[in-house]
Amino acid sequence: MHELAICRAVLQQALAIAAPNDMPAVGRIRLRIGPLSGIEPALLCAAFPIVAAGTPCAAANIEIESMAVQVICRDCGSTSVVRPNRLLCATCGDWRVALVSGDEMLLASVELLEAPPLNPKESADV
Repeated sequence: MHELAICRAVLQQALAIAAPNDMPAVGRIRLRIGPLSGIEPALLCAAFPIVAAGTPCAAANIEIESMAVQVICRDCGSTSVVRPNRLLCATCGDWRVALVSGDEMLLASVELLEAPPLNPKESADV
């Protein structure tokens, strides 16, 4: 499960953003993941709370946006959005294409909170 290692890397990046800004908590982490990245979004979301436990990111929500697969044709020069299992030029049908996007994972944004969120048990006592 390489998603656990990816979660650790995302956690380190989020903490590196929160620390210099003196923010005690992270509320939301947005990721953009392409279908050819080899990352399973459901496993990533399941693994993140395990990795983030006891950190300022412990209550952070992970939001994942799926990215399109884009190719550029080496024959006609056209750029097109294609299905992950059909990497052909949408204009001329040629198979000699180069991948433009769809195999990446990007940290799109990190939402910082000025105070750690209350857990449901603490808010019931107030």
